Amino acid sequence: MSITSRRAVLRAGLALLGATPLFGQAQGAPIKLGLIESLSGPFANTGEAVFRNLAWAIERVNARGGVPTAQGRRPLQLQRFDNKGQVEESLSMLRAAVDGGIHFVLQGNSSAAAAALIDAINKHNEREPARRVVFLNYSAVDPILTNELCSFWHFRFDAHADMRMTALMELIKADEQLERMYLIGQDYSFGHAVLREAKRQLAQLRPDVAIAGEELHPIGRIKDFLPYATKIRNSGAQAVLTGNWGNDLTLLVKAARDVGFDGRFYTFYGNALGAPAAIGDAGIGKVVAVADWLPNVPTAESAAFYKSFRERFPKPQDDYVHLRMQLLIEALAQAIERAGGTDPLAVARALESADVTLAGQRGRMRAADHQFQQPLAVGVMDKAGTPGVPFDVEGSGYGFRVVRQLSADQAGMPHSCKMVRPG
Repeated sequence: MSITSRRAVLRAGLALLGATPLFGQAQGAPIKLGLIESLSGPFANTGEAVFRNLAWAIERVNARGGVPTAQGRRPLQLQRFDNKGQVEESLSMLRAAVDGGIHFVLQGNSSAAAAALIDAINKHNEREPARRVVFLNYSAVDPILTNELCSFWHFRFDAHADMRMTALMELIKADEQLERMYLIGQDYSFGHAVLREAKRQLAQLRPDVAIAGEELHPIGRIKDFLPYATKIRNSGAQAVLTGNWGNDLTLLVKAARDVGFDGRFYTFYGNALGAPAAIGDAGIGKVVAVADWLPNVPTAESAAFYKSFRERFPKPQDDYVHLRMQLLIEALAQAIERAGGTDPLAVARALESADVTLAGQRGRMRAADHQFQQPLAVGVMDKAGTPGVPFDVEGSGYGFRVVRQLSADQAGMPHSCKMVRPG
């Protein structure tokens, strides 16, 4: 069997796990969820990582017998739709999911795609109320999605970019040696939002810090970041702030290391997908990452949660676990149970008051804008085995020591959503 064939069998097996409860208790028809994500192309690794997280969360729900409904206990089933990292393909995959009888779609690894899906779902649900769709977003963090573009049918389970920036600023405010900061990001809505908020918060909280350079680059198309890294080094910046993710982050930090840049990286996603291994020892004490949760959050419940994921996915390259994705599935299961079934309108109304806890982390949906409220953690890269770093990332030998934790109330921010609800 070829490598490609083996991968196909693994994916099919995981999908079937979503349909088959381990204890055989669920009796009803599967509740189908549609994952619309980049499963091929330059960001395929991010899509596959999301799939593993969601599949594992679904296994947990099905292992306890599925979701109780008025028709009996029903298992969850995850189906894959490859958008190839493109907005237009995302819309095509939405149509395919709807045609397949799916009422719950999940997407996150592109705010541009998320914005297009919100618009398309709004129009579809008004036009075809019998086939309504609820959109669960685990990673698209452009603040506009729960502000000006907020929708009754869209629920975001990740902290948006402004919330993450506020958490990073907790460390930037305390960095007394910082005089010059370089801003770099991907040239699309999320990248623009990160740089815009970075400039606003720097001006407010660290007006003494000069912006040494500001750069936007095409998303997913740059193979050689050496010219960008050279600009960063030559700018005299002591630190870089970036919202880059996937290969755009990994290649950037590799290039910075190669040209001898010795400053800090303040990142949204520097804690996974090859970045720690690419940075190596040069990142110790210098690479900062913010997340809803990090493996080294210092609690026994957190450690047990992370260990259980590593037991399920033991390969180092599969080490990409996000607690918010687990909470998303728990919140959906809770909402379906409260609604007594899968009617999208009833489930959406129940999701507005979702309140779930897993591994000691509690998250609650804010009904006013459908922005999930949860704690945030900020970590600094260090060698595994040093104090506060019992776990490394992707077998790299490097992990993130948690240096700041913000409660849900501290991480929350005002919104400008004017929610329009059906009826």
